[in-house]
Amino acid sequence: MIKENDYILTTESLYKEFKTKKGVVHAVDGVDLAIRRGETLGLVGESGCGKSTLGRVIVNLIEATSGKMEANGEDIINPSRKRLKQIRKNMQIVFQDPYSSLDPRMNVKDLIQEPLRLNAKELSREAQDNRVLELMDIVGLSRSRINAYPHELDGGRRQRIGIARALSLNPSFLVLDEPVSALDVCIQAQILNLLKDLQNEFELTYLFITHDLSVVHHVSDRIAVMYLGKIVEIADYKNIFTNPSHPYTQALLSAISVINKKDSQKKIILEGDVPSPINPPPGCRFEGRCFLNKTEQCRSEAPPLKEIAPGHFAACYLIG
Repeated sequence: MIKENDYILTTESLYKEFKTKKGVVHAVDGVDLAIRRGETLGLVGESGCGKSTLGRVIVNLIEATSGKMEANGEDIINPSRKRLKQIRKNMQIVFQDPYSSLDPRMNVKDLIQEPLRLNAKELSREAQDNRVLELMDIVGLSRSRINAYPHELDGGRRQRIGIARALSLNPSFLVLDEPVSALDVCIQAQILNLLKDLQNEFELTYLFITHDLSVVHHVSDRIAVMYLGKIVEIADYKNIFTNPSHPYTQALLSAISVINKKDSQKKIILEGDVPSPINPPPGCRFEGRCFLNKTEQCRSEAPPLKEIAPGHFAACYLIG
């Protein structure tokens, strides 16, 4: 049984709304998560489902609208600026596009050293310089590139800079927001292997956000499936891929043909469009596209995320 102190981060009824001219966008809508210390929790879903917004709310890049969020048992929701600086030392994020996340006017040394200058002022300049070289070695970035600028490097090296920046303050938790989706396939494998090695060496915990099911299959201990701002299923990666319960998860997995998939299995073609996050349906968010025998309850009441088997949760009234 998992003890409470074995969770590095938990959220409870976490909401993030954006006010627009057309109405309020419900980007993150009542998300409950519990991320175990040392694990990789994969977060998957279609583009626009709110997974990147959730990641940014977790590291306080954007403020939550309401809800509860704790890291190592301490409240971290919408902290003061002083408290945020302390939190950032333990929680960092690696972005999807390494080029747009790096200042093109700064060279490799300055980019990696920037978090140290802002948050580790007790270190001497020599100590900071040595830390930069150490981080370059850790992420596999040649020291000969120390004076290079982002436009002089390929995508893989840029992402290594992003990872080095994230590691500079010795965090224990990283949000990885589609960290390989902008990279060539051969470079993707290198970065994924690097992230796995770093996790083992420094006992890191990851929230790995992606839309690529083949990637999340290889890196995750557990997988959470998100649809229109809500978590609809969460389980260990084996159960998600061999015994998906929620109809949306089943549809996602039917779209790939390489992982534990029999030739006789047919793709599930979803009809209809994703509902608007400005005016979501009152019941199940997936009801309008669901291929199961829906009930009136599906249309009128949002299903809670309930445990259907040990460690396996799903939000669906039609599941056992």
